Amino acid sequence: MALVPYDETAVVGLQRFHKPLATFAFANHTIQIQQDWRQLGVAAVVWDAAVVLCTYLEMGAVELRGRSAVELGAGTGLVGIVAALLGAHVTITDRKVALEFLKSNVQANLPLHIQPKAVVKELTWGQNMGSFSPGEFDLILGADIIYLEETFTDLLQTLEHLCSNRSVVLLACRIRYERDNNFLAMLAKQFTVSKVHYDPEKDVHIYKAQKGNQREGL
Repeated sequence: MALVPYDETAVVGLQRFHKPLATFAFANHTIQIQQDWRQLGVAAVVWDAAVVLCTYLEMGAVELRGRSAVELGAGTGLVGIVAALLGAHVTITDRKVALEFLKSNVQANLPLHIQPKAVVKELTWGQNMGSFSPGEFDLILGADIIYLEETFTDLLQTLEHLCSNRSVVLLACRIRYERDNNFLAMLAKQFTVSKVHYDPEKDVHIYKAQKGNQREGL
């Protein structure tokens, strides 16, 4: 997620993001996520897309146990934490400036015997991908990472690098602007894309993408 500190006086109706702690129940665990809107802006709060994606994973929509997964633009790390609790080996990524905050949430919410299955690692889209093997992951997860048009090309390049023909990409997002649809159109040129879930209460869509015409997977 982009690290954008917001002017509190300009934001209406976002009081929940200013709470220092957000509590959730997933995978038979109570998860308490630290939030820090003042310092890290949108990267340090839990957005509805992350909650909807966690719910979708908990439903068993994809096989997680023993699979390798990566969360892009992890922010608070909620999605990666839930994926680890559900049995995946997860690499939870964001830009360098957010890593210490991200690590603190991961360590606080994963039992000691599960912590080795979750690694926090720096990833700036389109840049330091040499530290990730091509096609390394079975599952690529992203919650509310489609919103800055200037990142779209780098995000696509990153997805292309991380995916094999067997990988599954799950992107949860709210379609706010035409540019969001533009990204999905860009994605569809390189991947087979389908909408697999919609939460009408939170107005969040989940899209599944796989390389080329590959439709089998997790």
